[in-house]
Amino acid sequence: MKKHNFYAGPSILPQYTIDKSIEGIKDFAGTGLSILEISHRSKEFVACINGTIALFKELLEIPAGYQVLFLGGGASLQFAMVPMNMLNKKAAYLNTGEWASKALKEAKLFGEVVEVASSKEKLFNYIPKNYIIPADADYFHITSNNTIYGTEIKKDLDMKIPLVADMSSDIFSRPVDISKYSLIYGGAQKNLAPAGMAFVVVKEDVLGKVSRPIPSMLDYKVHIKGESMFNTPPVFTIFAAQQTLTWLKNIGGVKAIQKKNIEKAKILYDEIDRNRLFKPTIADPEDRSLMNICFVMAPEYKDLEKPFAEFAKSKGMLGIEGHRSTGGFRASTYNALPKESVEALVSIMKEFELKN
Repeated sequence: MKKHNFYAGPSILPQYTIDKSIEGIKDFAGTGLSILEISHRSKEFVACINGTIALFKELLEIPAGYQVLFLGGGASLQFAMVPMNMLNKKAAYLNTGEWASKALKEAKLFGEVVEVASSKEKLFNYIPKNYIIPADADYFHITSNNTIYGTEIKKDLDMKIPLVADMSSDIFSRPVDISKYSLIYGGAQKNLAPAGMAFVVVKEDVLGKVSRPIPSMLDYKVHIKGESMFNTPPVFTIFAAQQTLTWLKNIGGVKAIQKKNIEKAKILYDEIDRNRLFKPTIADPEDRSLMNICFVMAPEYKDLEKPFAEFAKSKGMLGIEGHRSTGGFRASTYNALPKESVEALVSIMKEFELKN
């Protein structure tokens, strides 16, 4: 029976990435050594990391003046690195979910933080609008996609102050106007590579403006100077990321994958809206994530939640249980998930409806 991978992260990767990674584990770049044991200073790996950065810049159309970094610690470390490097007196944060809340909490260690708006009172089931951002803030931080609650900011915001975005779960899923951001960061384990790495896209002219001393390992300028090799980088994850980006380029790039993602999401959201057994958790289509589609049983069918979960698993649907803090269901439809998997999930939802 075919398995369909809807896990929220670590999550599905292109088969191309898996196959090429297996090859690299056996013999990296014809060296006779595995990518798992190669020196990060070898000319073969230096070519790999430079090629990965070049693909990153090409696919996102990153303009001059920005640097791409690959760092350890995942996105959670960036919750502290961002304010450590950029918060001098005050920062503004939009609170749209658990990860945004954690980023806000870390920023408070370094200075004044203004929560400009929050959707917490309604269990983060919408994106706040019409908030006021302090003009004297050092930067404004958003989490573009919320994996737990299934909301997404799909447009690039126009800001008069530096804009920072955690794009862990929607990077490369749609075109992004990088020039509107001063810093973008995220974990690799959604649309890019296996867990173990954070990517950072940073505009160099926003750095060096804080008065505090910054430990070398947490200083973006140090990592820029060291070309992501100030310490030993996550070698295998970078190699796998190169394979994913090559795959993405080969299928037409970010605009092409955006069309596929919109199509996949529409298929599933249409069924959730139609099927009498289910109810979407995000009412406003504008706020609905294209990457993490959340839904619950309709109130009158609440007792069918566990039976549906078991039925779905018996049909090969893996990872559709909602986050432990929300319950219900969550189907993550990242770039590598084929449309056929979404269609298979819709089919079993219809089958379950007929049975009940």
